Amino acid sequence: MSINDPVTAFLPCRKGSKRVLHKNIRPFGQFTHGLVEIKLRQLLACAEIDLVVLSTNDAEIIAFAESLDHSGLTVHHRSEHLSSSTTSTDDLVGHAHDLIGSGHILWTHVTSPFVGTDSYRKIIAAYRKALEEGYDSLMTATVLQAFLWNEAGPITYDRSIEKWPQTQTIAPVHEINSSAFLAPVDVYTHLNDRIGDRPLLYPMDKITAMDIDWEEDFVIAETLLLKGLVST
Repeated sequence: MSINDPVTAFLPCRKGSKRVLHKNIRPFGQFTHGLVEIKLRQLLACAEIDLVVLSTNDAEIIAFAESLDHSGLTVHHRSEHLSSSTTSTDDLVGHAHDLIGSGHILWTHVTSPFVGTDSYRKIIAAYRKALEEGYDSLMTATVLQAFLWNEAGPITYDRSIEKWPQTQTIAPVHEINSSAFLAPVDVYTHLNDRIGDRPLLYPMDKITAMDIDWEEDFVIAETLLLKGLVST
């Protein structure tokens, strides 16, 4: 496999959401078809992406996507057994592999509306450079320097040394924000995963990486967009 082999974007987008009703296609700001409209526009405008594969069981999303009639977009009608709230990401890894048999897979989500075309260009460029440097994949992350605890106590600092250190002195940890995962198809084949054994952690700021998972996330993100504080 070559570093310069084609990049295919995999966009899983199932029907239904328990936390945010119709979140993938309900109107969002000026976008009538919401988050899926934004994401398809971003991906299809990225010259570094050779093909976008949208996998969904939502008839409304399918109708919208097919209405675009874009040669760079393949719409897959996902089976119901891969579309429930209990479907695991591991199952979708196999599904992505079945749909995309060669090149590199960029796995992304409509719920990251502020990861735009330019962001994808930079991610792909960083990925290709990382492969040359010995990494085998990439995933986006948000860097945290914070007082993180579990039931046993702090996990990001040592209270026996300093009970409340300055946060900027705490060793950073990386929260995987799910904006993008990028790996060769070989990783899917041999590891049954969307990242390899040595992924590059690609840092993103909190606003760009904002993930719409709850109703308040939807409201906040839409407000930021309508006030012109972010762009898509």
